[in-house]
Amino acid sequence: MFVQEEKIFAGKVLKVHVCTMEGTEWLEEVTEDTTIEKLKEKCLKHYVHGSLEDPKTLTHHKLIHAATERILTESKTVAEENLKDKDCLLLIKKRPPLAPPKMTDISSEEKKKQENKAPDKDAILKATANLSTRNTDRTVTQHNIRDFQTELRKILVSLIEVAQKLLALNPDAVELFKKANAMLDEDDEDRVDETALQQLTEMGFPESRAVKALRLNHMSVTQAMEWLIEHIDDPMVDTPLPGQDTPGAAAAAAAAPALVPAPGLSATVSGARLRLSSQASIEEAKQDELTEIFKRIRRKREFRPDSRAVIALMEMGFDEKEVVDALRVNNNQQDAACEWLLGDRKPTPEDLDKGIDTNSPLFQAILENPVVQLGLTNPKTLLAFEDMLENPLNSTQWMNDPETGPVMLQISRIFQTLNRT
Repeated sequence: MFVQEEKIFAGKVLKVHVCTMEGTEWLEEVTEDTTIEKLKEKCLKHYVHGSLEDPKTLTHHKLIHAATERILTESKTVAEENLKDKDCLLLIKKRPPLAPPKMTDISSEEKKKQENKAPDKDAILKATANLSTRNTDRTVTQHNIRDFQTELRKILVSLIEVAQKLLALNPDAVELFKKANAMLDEDDEDRVDETALQQLTEMGFPESRAVKALRLNHMSVTQAMEWLIEHIDDPMVDTPLPGQDTPGAAAAAAAAPALVPAPGLSATVSGARLRLSSQASIEEAKQDELTEIFKRIRRKREFRPDSRAVIALMEMGFDEKEVVDALRVNNNQQDAACEWLLGDRKPTPEDLDKGIDTNSPLFQAILENPVVQLGLTNPKTLLAFEDMLENPLNSTQWMNDPETGPVMLQISRIFQTLNRT
């Protein structure tokens, strides 16, 4: 008795249900070591009742496991595809690939695209060359709605000039500004935004550490919080800032300029009084001393760029001076500074020192306001204007100040009223 070799070594025989899209169903016997390709061929022979005349018929069909909805891989065996007895398989014809477009179709499609293409600048100019010019003031109309932050800087520049002239007329101007200068030193050491400090302490940060973070980051809560998180494991995080570890010495140093004028300035005034007896000469010497004090105040209020933004922008390949200019123009906003560096770089840093038109209705309305008039005679208002000019992030502190806040509120109200009208 002879037995075929494949029968001796054949695997376990399974019976699987095979269904077609037309509803035909039958049982197909298959061994575990049969490939899916062989199984599909057997199914197709049963389906077409005989031999496969068209060899493409085999490649145009696929077997799908109904329970798992997965296509069976033809190179794998029944066992590798983990088919079980009485599993249901679907014999489905594959979708034919999309026919490539004909050349006539391509040309008509391209022609349609060309017809729908927007005209370029040259085409527009050519088509409108003979048209008459209208609405030439459209640009002016579009720019009537101005941004307060953009205009505020121009307003502050012009108000600083007015405040300096008004304060210079005060017979006690020099002494007032010496005291203001000392107050400026004291503010730099002691002033902390209480609202910002409260936000950080409510997050769980120690008060002393939060104060240090705010001073290092120009009272910005977000930047201070990032600094605190970055330095949470820093052993030096609680080390006081230079000049703040000895409050008595700092206070004495701050008071010194108020009591004793700079040697050079005293000598200038004394020499002028000895050499000239006229009131005009004394006034001129006073103006010189005021000018020096103004310069000293401005040096203390120089723009302080965000160190992280400087590093990030310099890593992009920009020069340090360009980066500082960009941050100054864009109020320390890194994204806006990056756009400025990549764009036409307008406005320029020089444009920041230009004031508003002193004959404009807006500026005249501001000067006619009684609250503003009174505020311009206060040295602290001038200091606030100088500070906000170089460090816009400090505007919130001055808005909450009982002396300078009402002035800023009136300026904002006047601007909004005239801007709407």
